[in-house]
Amino acid sequence: MALKKFKPITAGQRFRSTLDSSEITRSTPEPSLLGPWKRTGGRNHKGRMTVRRRGGGHKRRYRIIDFRRDKVDIPGRVAEIEYDPNRTANIALIHYADGEKRYILQTRNMKVGDVVISGPEVDIQEGNTTTLDRMPLGTTVHNVELKPGKGGQIARSAGAGVQVVAREERYVSLRMPSTEIRRVLKQCTATVGQVGNVDHELRTLGKAGANRWRGRRPKVRGVAMNPVDHPLGGGEGRTSGGRPPTSPWGKREGIKTRKRKKKSNKMIVRGRRRGKATK
Repeated sequence: MALKKFKPITAGQRFRSTLDSSEITRSTPEPSLLGPWKRTGGRNHKGRMTVRRRGGGHKRRYRIIDFRRDKVDIPGRVAEIEYDPNRTANIALIHYADGEKRYILQTRNMKVGDVVISGPEVDIQEGNTTTLDRMPLGTTVHNVELKPGKGGQIARSAGAGVQVVAREERYVSLRMPSTEIRRVLKQCTATVGQVGNVDHELRTLGKAGANRWRGRRPKVRGVAMNPVDHPLGGGEGRTSGGRPPTSPWGKREGIKTRKRKKKSNKMIVRGRRRGKATK
């Protein structure tokens, strides 16, 4: 999709750019594939706020997406391309030959009328889903499973795609968008192609209100607060803090939080930083 510019009638529209809806063929979702979307406001099950700056925003209904693609050897036709407010990628409504309807992620070149299918012996073409051991080297895939049968977890956002770079005894090596190379069991499934809506990252919100529509509240700098509210607050005149950035409770920000002995570290062949293997 192309970018849509606005005539600068107001200050908020001067730099705003969104994506046109030329690919979208339906504005109302399929009622049978909708679920509730309960907003938490950043609070956990105990009512304690664990994520700050969340709240408000437009009401949403959750679209039930088929990440498992477990309708084996049943062809499905792409009936509609729809917008999903819960993710950056667009979604495609699939009408299967047995009468069932499901949502899947739209691939880059997917359009209404295309036929997709899942199974162990399907053709390697965009939109089809099969196991990684059948993917030719160099194939770009998305919606990749980490555990067989669990459903796709890797590369599901707009424009995402990983490349099959090597095949070993039990594993297939994938190159992530971050240049990290990770091993995945060859029995895991993946969908051929790159996720659509690749121009999503080029859009510009243009005004603070566009963030509020999405449920994101303002962020106040620590140095602008009082000492009672933040470790970086206070001072005579304007100060830059004088110490590394911290949370309101004094915890360092911007540091690595990954555990050194994380079980999945052994699956990382090459890390995303300096090309070193993760121990």
